[in-house]
Amino acid sequence: MYQAPSVKKAFQILDLVARRDNRLTISDLSRELGIGKSTVHGITQALEGIGAVVRDEKTRRYTLGMTLFELAHKVYARIDLKDLARPILEDLMRSTRQSVFLGIRSGDRVSIIDIIESVQDLKITAHIGARLPLLVGATGKVFMASLAEQEAAQLIRTLGLRRVTQRSITDPNRYLEEIRKARESGYALDDEEYMQGIRAVAAPIHAPGRQLSAIWVVGLSQSMKAEDMTTIAVETKNAAEAISRAFDLRRLGNEQ
Repeated sequence: MYQAPSVKKAFQILDLVARRDNRLTISDLSRELGIGKSTVHGITQALEGIGAVVRDEKTRRYTLGMTLFELAHKVYARIDLKDLARPILEDLMRSTRQSVFLGIRSGDRVSIIDIIESVQDLKITAHIGARLPLLVGATGKVFMASLAEQEAAQLIRTLGLRRVTQRSITDPNRYLEEIRKARESGYALDDEEYMQGIRAVAAPIHAPGRQLSAIWVVGLSQSMKAEDMTTIAVETKNAAEAISRAFDLRRLGNEQ
C-alpha cells in the first residue's frame, strides 16, 4: 500500500504537538521524532500556512491552530446529528416504507451522511458520502429556502438550472416560486424532477449554530404515489421538527 511520507510526518508532528502540554520548537520535534530539522521546518511551515499549527514569534514554539479545532467540531457535529436523527429516521422509514436520507449542505452540493433503506424489494439507495447537486430535487428547494430571496436568486444565476428530466424546472422565476412554497410550508416536493420515475419530499432541520441539514424521503413513483405525496411530506416535516427539538433538548441539557 502506498504511503505518502510527508503526510505521515505531518501527522506525527501534529500528534506530538497535541499530546504535549509544553510547546515544542523545531529542534524538539526533530529530536523526538527522529526527523531532520529541514524536513520539520518545511512541514511546520506548511501546517502553519493552513492554520493547523501556530508559532509563538518570541519563543518559536508551536501549538495547535484553530483549523484542527474547527475540523474536529464539524466531525463531532455530524456524529451528533446522526445519533440524534437515526431513531426518528427509522420511524419515518417504517411509516412511509420508503428510503430516508439525512444530508448537509456543502457549498454547491448536498452530502449524504446517513440513510435508512426501505424494507421493500425495489427501493432507492445511495452510499454515505455521495454528493448531489444543490439545485436539484426536493433537497435543493429546502436548502435554498433557508436563504434570503436575493441570495437564492443570485445562487441560481451563478449555478444555473439543469434539465435532467422532462419535469426539471429550468425557469428561474418558477424555481424561486417553488422555494417560496418550501419556505412557507416547511417541506418541498420532487415529482420526477431530478430522476425519471422517482419522487421525493424533503424538510429542513433547524439547529441553530450547526451546519444546515435536511432529511428527505425517496421512492419509486410506482410505490410512492402522487396522491400520497402530501401525507408523506407532512410526516417528513414532523420528523425534521422532531430532530430539531432533540437538538434543543440536547443543548438545554448541556447548559444545565
